[in-house]
Amino acid sequence: MPLPKLSAQQKRAALAKAQEMRSQRASLRRRLKTGELKLPDILQDTQSEVVARMRVAYLIQSLPQVGRIRAQQIMNEIGIDEGRRVQGLGKRQRSALLERLG
Repeated sequence: MPLPKLSAQQKRAALAKAQEMRSQRASLRRRLKTGELKLPDILQDTQSEVVARMRVAYLIQSLPQVGRIRAQQIMNEIGIDEGRRVQGLGKRQRSALLERLG
């Protein structure tokens, strides 16, 4: 199935929206890293498009003292796929994340 043809104005609007989402995710990650936000607050915010579309690995790596390797280990222990996004987490996976990191 071919991609739809977009006008120049539609492309600019899509690029602007993508940039806004990236900057909001970066802000969220920065606030999580500094401790201003906590993991339970983020996982309970199911309405936010920014949170819902964030990859779980990036979210875990944003926690203080958690790097790439430790995030992979935690996800493997819980049974979360590397490419999983927050909106795709099940109740058991959310509760296991909160129990382990919350």
